[in-house]
Amino acid sequence: MKQSWKHYISGLEKRDQQGLPINQISSVASFFLSRIDILVDPFLEKNALSDLCGQVAIASAKTAYQIYKRLFSSERWKKLAEKGAVAQRLLWASTSSKDPAFKDTRYVEALIGPDTVNTIPLQTLEAFRDHGNPASRLEENLDKAASILEKIKVGGIDMEAVAVQLENEGIDKFTEPFQKLLDAIDNQKEQAGV
Repeated sequence: MKQSWKHYISGLEKRDQQGLPINQISSVASFFLSRIDILVDPFLEKNALSDLCGQVAIASAKTAYQIYKRLFSSERWKKLAEKGAVAQRLLWASTSSKDPAFKDTRYVEALIGPDTVNTIPLQTLEAFRDHGNPASRLEENLDKAASILEKIKVGGIDMEAVAVQLENEGIDKFTEPFQKLLDAIDNQKEQAGV
């Protein structure tokens, strides 16, 4: 995430140096939550850390949000914001709870906070509308989040490696549907004689 934000800021600085507008660019950095827990939880269970199952994604997201706040309140960023730049926001994705042992609104409730986007699935949205508890919680229990991440690090989980694996899997999951879309467009163009 941190690299994504730094690249975003660098890109805006380059545009500004070239005299190009920076005030109409919006961007998000996607954070796939339940996929983190799905990948990490089996390792936790095998290594006597099962008490942390279902908690790593939220702890990671809360930590990422703190990094986001620091980067987008820095002097470097303020110079761009004065020229109309819009901060790259965190996008919470994969926010349905895949494990039936956990509350179906857990990711949504835990990560409500300012300057974020949630691509909440319809079923999860309906559950939240039915029995969700809306409140800003993104900055609650930050010490607990740090403790969870420290425990899994000591337990042998490399979150950098987890992030790389999930990024690669995510690229694969988006590449095939995108190619199908391009193929469908080409087929439509052929049929239209374009």
